[in-house]
Amino acid sequence: MSKRVALLGNPNTGKSSLFNRLCGLRSKTANFPGSTVEHQVGTCAISSGAEVTIIDLPGIYSLRLELPESAVCADCLDGRIGDGRPDAALVVVDANNLPRNLQFAASALRRGLPTVIAVNMIDLAQRRGLHIDAAQASRVLGVPVVPVSARTGSGMDELKAALAATLASRARPAPEIELPNGEPGSAASARWSASVLDAIVAGSLQRASHTQLHDRLDWAFTHPRLGILLFAGVMAMLFAAIFWLAQYPMEWVDLLFASLGGVAQRAIPTGILQDLIVNGVIGGVAATVVFLPQILLLFFLLALLEDSGYLARAAFAIDRIMRRFGLPGQAFMPLLSAHACALPAVMATRLIPSRRDRIATIMAIPFMSCSARVPVYALLTTLLFVGRPWAAGAAFISCYALGAVAGIATAALVGRSVLRGSPTPMLLELPAYRLPSIAQAARVSLDRGLLFLRNAGSVILAIAVVMWWLSAHPVVQPPESATELRAQASQLKLQDPATADALDLRAARIEQQAQQSGSFAGTAGRALEPIFAPIGLDRQLTVAVLTSFLAREVFTTTVFVLTGAGSDAESGDGTTLDVVRSAKRDDGTLLFSTATSASLLVFFVLALQCLPTVAVVARETGSWKWAIGQLAFMSIAAYALALATFRVLA
Repeated sequence: MSKRVALLGNPNTGKSSLFNRLCGLRSKTANFPGSTVEHQVGTCAISSGAEVTIIDLPGIYSLRLELPESAVCADCLDGRIGDGRPDAALVVVDANNLPRNLQFAASALRRGLPTVIAVNMIDLAQRRGLHIDAAQASRVLGVPVVPVSARTGSGMDELKAALAATLASRARPAPEIELPNGEPGSAASARWSASVLDAIVAGSLQRASHTQLHDRLDWAFTHPRLGILLFAGVMAMLFAAIFWLAQYPMEWVDLLFASLGGVAQRAIPTGILQDLIVNGVIGGVAATVVFLPQILLLFFLLALLEDSGYLARAAFAIDRIMRRFGLPGQAFMPLLSAHACALPAVMATRLIPSRRDRIATIMAIPFMSCSARVPVYALLTTLLFVGRPWAAGAAFISCYALGAVAGIATAALVGRSVLRGSPTPMLLELPAYRLPSIAQAARVSLDRGLLFLRNAGSVILAIAVVMWWLSAHPVVQPPESATELRAQASQLKLQDPATADALDLRAARIEQQAQQSGSFAGTAGRALEPIFAPIGLDRQLTVAVLTSFLAREVFTTTVFVLTGAGSDAESGDGTTLDVVRSAKRDDGTLLFSTATSASLLVFFVLALQCLPTVAVVARETGSWKWAIGQLAFMSIAAYALALATFRVLA
């Protein structure tokens, strides 16, 4: 069994960047038994092929704070969780913020583990005129001290050698200056830190012109009003990038899986096995992987912002507003990114240190109008406001506003009931500005993307296969009208291929409509129609709403298939929209009346019709009770407001 090294330090010290530099992609995300606090575990080759296991613990300011992250770090160092005490500790300190970081290092040294201190971002400190005598620091602190730069990779060989020597000797810390009894922030700890700095710092920090620029940037980014405006601009660009740039690789993913489905369809004989592989497995995987470009892009951009030092300042600026609604400043970024997709937004709540605040944010995220809702909004607003594009546009924007208001109100409600208490005050030290590492951001993005596929993919695939089975069984015999159309198409195949193809397409639509109506999903639609009838839905729309729980955009496809208008809701073809607009119910009335369209619009704004989100929420909160509770609450709220809307307009 390889030896284990606990990696710890304050937030914004570049600890995780150092972990990624040491371990690369040889890492996995895990939770200690009995805890939902996440950490990463990776392997690192330190000398002569020998490998050690590095445990990347959460960034904290003190081992004694009443926070889950602090408790996990302290319990890990003391051997109360995991596989006993680690063999050594690797403490990361920021060379640009030594006074506070050294106070935390002192509390870690008191644990008595063999320790190595990595002074990170040494390249930035040296450019600012700060020089650290590493040899003197090692003597004063009684442990190896290694200057490194996780961004550039400088000092990595020296750090690995120090770890190897420390693990071999198992020498306990023996500082020349007696360690303080107080925790970070106490007077005793501050005096100890000042004494150490006097002994190890050579030169002084110069107030260079770029440092003055940094002060001006700090004033702007943390200003009560200007800081919020700048933050809104940065987040708008982030949102636009996720929303627009990701659409191209998402289209490529769609094309890839469409090609795979075509290959499987040709290679596997027609039958249940082909249907399972093509529509269940490949279709289910595609429904998951199609979100991957958004996830990769989101975490790549977030990593760049965090590495630059801006993210901490943005959270500080927005904290004043978010706290009024029971949310911390760090919540705004996941809420904004949720307009692209709720899946990566829920995962982005890991940036929020408090579990209470993290769950409150997760409860609000699915109310934000994601890109999957856009086809539904476009269809329903077009049906509501025929020939009035400005009114349709206003309704479209109102959907986003309604979702945002509902999400923030839900967070406030949850914070005052289930999660009683105020948002945890933000305690952070502004990191130095630095040029972000694109390679490092790419590693973080890839790691998070693989984590998404590993943890969410299996659950989502299982759901997709179940939904396929419910829609495909029992197999319904083709109606006579479809059989007659097929026969006509066969006769015209040589004489008029275009007409034959059109007849085949009509036959396929009729067969698909019959299959959906007679399947278990269709039977469920008829059985549940009395539940949805009060909000204006008939049997067909009930089926469409039920199938949309797999993914919201499935609603438009189902509607176009059931009405015989085609399967492309975004074609913009006036004829197909006319078919939908004139579609009838079994009693001969319009399928999409004004009241029904408005009711559906409200329902889709508020309902959690995304089973992949339910799976990810369960994963991120560590409990299915939050996921099921959120699903129930949003469904009830959506139904109640949709009912009120239908009653007013009917």
